[in-house]
Amino acid sequence: MTGTAYGHPGSARLTPGRDPGQPASAVPDLAALQQRAAQRAAERAGGRDRLRGHIVCDGLVRIFKTEGVEVVALQGLDLVIDRGELVAIVGASGSGKSTLLNILSGLDTPTAGIARVAEYDLLALSNRRRLSYRRQVVGFVWQQTGRNLLPYLTALENVELPMKLAGRRGGRARRERARELLDMVGVGYCADRKPGQLSGGEQQRCAVAVAVANDPEVLFADEPTGELDEATGAEVFAALRTINAELGVTIVVVTHDHAVAGQVRRTVAIRDGRTSSEVRRTARVAADGSTELVSEEYAVLDRTGRMQLPTSFVDALALRDRVRLNLEPDHVEVRPGDRAHTEKEQA
Repeated sequence: MTGTAYGHPGSARLTPGRDPGQPASAVPDLAALQQRAAQRAAERAGGRDRLRGHIVCDGLVRIFKTEGVEVVALQGLDLVIDRGELVAIVGASGSGKSTLLNILSGLDTPTAGIARVAEYDLLALSNRRRLSYRRQVVGFVWQQTGRNLLPYLTALENVELPMKLAGRRGGRARRERARELLDMVGVGYCADRKPGQLSGGEQQRCAVAVAVANDPEVLFADEPTGELDEATGAEVFAALRTINAELGVTIVVVTHDHAVAGQVRRTVAIRDGRTSSEVRRTARVAADGSTELVSEEYAVLDRTGRMQLPTSFVDALALRDRVRLNLEPDHVEVRPGDRAHTEKEQA
């Protein structure tokens, strides 16, 4: 999968500049956290040469069949995520992003294609190995706060439970690790409270601690801030960034929240069951010595050469059915097709 940079209608190319959705004070933090996450991930993997391709999807297809009706949720999706990355997946309802997350987390099985996480081929897993994968390799945070925690256990006991079920650590070591994780996500003061005594944001941060209790390689979060206000959602996402930086865990977040998506180095957009575009953010030193967060958007080109034009581009030029392509020395030109040709002949 490759990327092609593009701008917006009315400009030849998007000029890189500081991301308007990101405060300047947060720029160095984002770069520093990403660097620390890569370092931790390399330590977990046994070297930086083993970071590439922690999650790989190639031509991924998922078809749902109900009473003779077929719904194609994923249509040959391609995606590569490296070890230690924190990636946001965005897209409209029905675009396929939650289906992708369910497949990668082992909750659903793809119809065809390649889906691999670490050394696990998700199309070939037996039921027993799939259960082991879900228990040991991945963690999951749901949007609904009530699905993440057992209501009759305290926050500390909720974090301890996955370790106890996996037979990891003695009782005292489990408790110490649980407290450490709660402190890491900023809710150590909630250790002895039950979920009903916690706010929604506190519950979600506890859920993050539960999800990484067994030291998974990958953490998946499906709209973790979807039921929270903006300020509380920012606290939950800060917890995810801390976990990513301190533990080197690869994190994939599905979200509708553009404020959340703007806090990661890489945002992948899914449209009609395929990856359509990516935004990559990098910290650069400006001429005056200040640090800027520069965002560049790329269209995704799959192995067959297919690319989805941004909807805004299509609407701006009223592109329909067919377009004309011209190969220039350093770019490809896209122009309206049959309609423009017919109008020219009639003139």
